[in-house]
Amino acid sequence: MSGNDFAFLSEYFSSSCQQLEDKYSDSRITTLDLALGCRCLEYWDQTVYSCTEFRTFPLVGQWIATDLMEKVIKKVIPDKYLDDRTILVDGDHLNPSGRFVIGGSDGDAGLTRRKISIETYGGWGAHGGGAFSRKHPTKVDRSAAYAGRWIAKSVVAAGLADRCLVQVSYGIGIAEPLSIFVDTYGTGSKSDAEITDIVKANFDLRPGHIIRELNLLRPIYSKTAAYGHFGRDDPDFTWEKPKTLKF
Repeated sequence: MSGNDFAFLSEYFSSSCQQLEDKYSDSRITTLDLALGCRCLEYWDQTVYSCTEFRTFPLVGQWIATDLMEKVIKKVIPDKYLDDRTILVDGDHLNPSGRFVIGGSDGDAGLTRRKISIETYGGWGAHGGGAFSRKHPTKVDRSAAYAGRWIAKSVVAAGLADRCLVQVSYGIGIAEPLSIFVDTYGTGSKSDAEITDIVKANFDLRPGHIIRELNLLRPIYSKTAAYGHFGRDDPDFTWEKPKTLKF
């Protein structure tokens, strides 16, 4: 990347950051509004994560991370927002996968596949937007979506809620989820925060562990070519069998 590239990134993110700060002048910068019922609630995102493509790899990985921190993040995010609660993990969230030479349409074109609402919940439930079909289960678009379904079914089966949405966020090159969010739409027998803690205590959401727990490295996916991935009474669809939760 050139100095002009960093200047563009800094200007772009500074503009976005200022718009958020103007909107939420009495709170920390938020990156997401959650529409719950008829209200919009502020949801604070305290994780700073950045992946930036560069032209050549040797000897520049750490240089890129350092420049992202000094020339973009510290220039864009005011000091008052970079406190002990901000998750930077000593820079491990800056290009954590290391080599990032092929990106954009060259790296991702052709992966949209079938409409995800058809594969999942129709218009009833939220989804992450990334299709499942033709993706290896090491891709969290697939494995973590199955895990989210598994968790939600387990929460309901345990009597913790009548309805449950689970949101899990990942960063490339980082095994542990960046965030786990649970919304029971007011139907929970415990608070959403308490249920989130129960989820964290009962599920290991690293992709490799999800694959092992749900036994996803099997030739089972031809069955998903029709009738969707969820709500199926089939032993191969392991994410449909609730886990017994300890709490």
